[in-house]
Amino acid sequence: METNTKITGKDLINLGYRQGKWMQEALVYINENQLQGDALQSYLEQYKLPDPLPLHKTPVDFSINIKAENELEEDNVSKVINSMQTLMKTPTLVNGAIMPDACPTGPDGTIPVGGVAVAKNAIHPGMHSADICCSVMLTDFGKADPKDVLDAAHANTHFGPGGRDRNTQFRFPKELLEAFENNYFLKDQQMIQAARAHLGTQGDGNHFLFVGTSKKTGNTMLVTHHGSRGPGARLFTKGMKIAERFRKILSPETLKQNAWIPFDTEEGKDYWQALQTIRQWTKTNHEVIHNSVAESLEIAIENRYWNEHNFVFKDGDLFYHAKGATPLDTKFMPDITGPRLIPLNMSEPVLIVDGVTTKTNLGFAPHGAGRNVSRTQHRKSKTGSIMQIFKEETRGLDVRFFSKEIDITELPSAYKNAQTVRNQMEEYGLGNVIDEVLPYGCIMAGDWQKNAPWRVKREKRRKNKS
Repeated sequence: METNTKITGKDLINLGYRQGKWMQEALVYINENQLQGDALQSYLEQYKLPDPLPLHKTPVDFSINIKAENELEEDNVSKVINSMQTLMKTPTLVNGAIMPDACPTGPDGTIPVGGVAVAKNAIHPGMHSADICCSVMLTDFGKADPKDVLDAAHANTHFGPGGRDRNTQFRFPKELLEAFENNYFLKDQQMIQAARAHLGTQGDGNHFLFVGTSKKTGNTMLVTHHGSRGPGARLFTKGMKIAERFRKILSPETLKQNAWIPFDTEEGKDYWQALQTIRQWTKTNHEVIHNSVAESLEIAIENRYWNEHNFVFKDGDLFYHAKGATPLDTKFMPDITGPRLIPLNMSEPVLIVDGVTTKTNLGFAPHGAGRNVSRTQHRKSKTGSIMQIFKEETRGLDVRFFSKEIDITELPSAYKNAQTVRNQMEEYGLGNVIDEVLPYGCIMAGDWQKNAPWRVKREKRRKNKS
């Protein structure tokens, strides 16, 4: 490079340096001081990329807190362990565990649902997935009538795609808005619009609103289950793009789904803070639904607690990626106010648990009952009318689908045997059941796609053509 020629970002990239926020400040310093030759190389040494990290030759050891009790479970457990073994070759990982509700998801090497992966100084967006901070919250409404609570909840919640219109949106807290506006990953207007519209919504799939009574006190309790909706999905997409940039440089051998953002980078710090803001948004999302029920019925709230079970938890330089695992250790939850919640299925109690950290549970418990087969497989396995199947599996319960269409892939038979999960929790030391919320009824999205606007329009066009 000729003396006094202004050095550009392209020059630094040609020298083998990765584009990033550091570059702008570095270019100002380089050009103000007219660095060239050895002086330039010496200054840039601080930004030099490390040699690519290879995969571990053998998988890092992980704890197996699950066992198969029939042929169907043998296939499931085998797939989970195989995928976990591939996952544990990722260079950043130092420990891991799988829970009794574990089931495979995605290609080999993808963290299973019911898996925990511990990384050193690294955040893996693919290990928390798009449903960031999927979580459960319980509110104790004392001796309120369960039907009244379920009816009020049905009138106030929102399931299915999209968000609320302007007339039905909840107030967006000022401090939460400021947190979005001050974070690199969260400050764009589309993100903020989604955060406003999706507040007070629960999505679809296995997310639910459950009403039951405490086995110990008889009090009526409301439990909600959902994640971070549109804002979380958008953050996940952004995080995966940033992680992929790092993967290409730091460890090209690592599977794309296991790419990571180094925590000691500016991007890592910003992403970690974004996760905390999304966590707060999700907690608020639960609260506005619960509070709206209390306000509409004019009843007092006697107790409330919550926990996420799909998140990244930090302990020093270790990052615990829990893809469907309930934190037992209080160090993982700075705002812990009570025990933890483990739902099983709509006809079973929600378990209220506490517990201690052991070498094999890593401070976690299961997050539910899990599945042995996919939704498609389960649907194919059912014969007879949908209504008859629904009546048989929900007898004695007030089960509602927000879309008014039954989703048989969310009925109890779609999940693992609840007693098996409870037995293995006890066998492997994965939490102690201290109370149970006995089911009265629940609300889920249902098969909203059956009458989705796009499907209705397509069917109308088809009829017009014929």
